[in-house]
Amino acid sequence: MDESKRYSVVSLFCGIGGMDLGFQQSGFEIIWANDISANACKSYEKNFGLKPTCGDISKGSISTIPDADVIVGGPPCQAFSLVGKRQPDDERGELVFTFLRIVKEKKPKCFIMENVPGLAASRINGRRLTDYLIEEFQKLGYCVNIIQPIATDYLVPQKRRRIFILGSLKGFIQKPDPISFAKECYNIDTNRYDRSARAAIGDLGPCVSKGESSEYRSKPHSEFAQIMRSRDRNSVSLHECPRMSNKDKEIVAYIPPGGNYQDIPDHIAPGRVLKFKETGGRTTTYGRLHPDEPAYTINTYFRRPNV
Repeated sequence: MDESKRYSVVSLFCGIGGMDLGFQQSGFEIIWANDISANACKSYEKNFGLKPTCGDISKGSISTIPDADVIVGGPPCQAFSLVGKRQPDDERGELVFTFLRIVKEKKPKCFIMENVPGLAASRINGRRLTDYLIEEFQKLGYCVNIIQPIATDYLVPQKRRRIFILGSLKGFIQKPDPISFAKECYNIDTNRYDRSARAAIGDLGPCVSKGESSEYRSKPHSEFAQIMRSRDRNSVSLHECPRMSNKDKEIVAYIPPGGNYQDIPDHIAPGRVLKFKETGGRTTTYGRLHPDEPAYTINTYFRRPNV
């Protein structure tokens, strides 16, 4: 692509703009965005100065979406998440096909679709869903590549895995090199970079009530903390104390750093925890961060220790 041109981006399922931020910082122009959540749209507008079209993208007319050089989006992942119920009739799973239809009609130069790794384990008519999507995009003339990065490779202190389907009419889009990314964007040497939970949140002060701001307890103590405070902020929002039942407080007292539900004594463990002990899985249920390790993937119910 011509680096002298400012390319346009359409953002589907934009949320508050996590994916869009990278494009904006790289000089792309976001010309249109959409999300079904009114609160997400309000946050997006504050973050980017662009008011998204708020509504169900699957029920609107594709003709109202402007043409763009790039289409990006992360269709809702709950239907494919390995943590969720993965119900075959979950309507949210249909939105990957909405993304496909929009790309088919708008024919951008490039597209990026993001989702959870469970997308690759899902099937359609007996075929792996990702194989089906690749074939459909290839029929449109795209060179398609799938990458499955982990956030810790890109300086995020969290074991968060994702799948990206990358398509281009000009050739294959390769996986970004983590070492080059860290050096070019933040002048960081990945060999010395600390990805631990302590490096991420060790400078936070006491948690506060909902809606209040919390002061930092120290100066930036890690390279990650320095990135997070690049705008010289002295306080942080959303550092709130979740409500916990007396039973949960009793349970978490038994869990050491890095531990989870497996450390709960059977005599106080709820029935669902005893079942998890028999069947395995559910790593983050009653999970406790280890200060020297990255955090587990933050899920939808992060405020509830028993999920």
